[in-house]
Amino acid sequence: MYGNQKIVALFGNMHQTNKSKYANQVVNLLRANGYGIIVERGFHSHAAQYLDGIADGDVFDGGGFNADFAISLGGDGTFLRTAMFVGDKGIPILGINIGHLGFMSEVNPENITEAIESIVAGNYKLESRSVLEVAAGNRNIGVYPFALNDIAVLKQDISSMIKIKVSINSEYLTTYSSDGIVVATPTGSTGYSLSAGGPVVVPESKSVIIAPVAPHSLSVRPIVICDNVEIRMNVTSRTGHFLVAVDGRSTSCGESEEITIRRAPYDIKTIHCGNKSFFDTMREKLMWDGDLQK
Repeated sequence: MYGNQKIVALFGNMHQTNKSKYANQVVNLLRANGYGIIVERGFHSHAAQYLDGIADGDVFDGGGFNADFAISLGGDGTFLRTAMFVGDKGIPILGINIGHLGFMSEVNPENITEAIESIVAGNYKLESRSVLEVAAGNRNIGVYPFALNDIAVLKQDISSMIKIKVSINSEYLTTYSSDGIVVATPTGSTGYSLSAGGPVVVPESKSVIIAPVAPHSLSVRPIVICDNVEIRMNVTSRTGHFLVAVDGRSTSCGESEEITIRRAPYDIKTIHCGNKSFFDTMREKLMWDGDLQK
């Protein structure tokens, strides 16, 4: 269909379609440089008015596609959704931030032209982001048991804490009495884990964060461990059930199901354009440059 033409898979925010006007700019820039465009169906159905010339054959469902690279047009939630569909395909993702905070989607709308030109010229670098895999007993959790950001084990009811016995490589760590635990990748260290008191970890770190959510004991603190380990959790709940959230996608589990978390057998590749470093992003997004004495 496309011959030797390079193909770009486009994903976007499906909840703020007024911001999807940037999709037309992206499509036009890519076409002007000889790229073919395919669009994820969910995004296309919400933003068709901004996607001129996209034929039915250029629309795909979920993970049923192949491309040279993918573009996520939205915030971090859209980027996570894009990563879910990319999975283990090894397709690099460029994040364009038309959302709010945008830690993973680092290209701002005013820099779209510059970013696309960098892609065309090959003037970019690829970064590998680790992924976590989770299982409950002998079953996978949900349709996609992999997380680029985090896996959270949480109480299902609103009244009582749960107890979570945690072992690392079969060695007992502790039993947490809390509202839950967040197990985060370095990419996810700026998400739920951060709000639970976890540290910010640079993306290249081969590590995993375990951060308790509202722990009963004040002496309980987050811990950072190597990512080549297997984490096992046994949960006790007053209701007999609890939630496991994989990048926000929740599944109910029972006490008899042991939760196992390990590093996935693949990474997600991200496209980094320009000279902005991770520390530049931290200063900008977390407002670390603020001088309270001014």
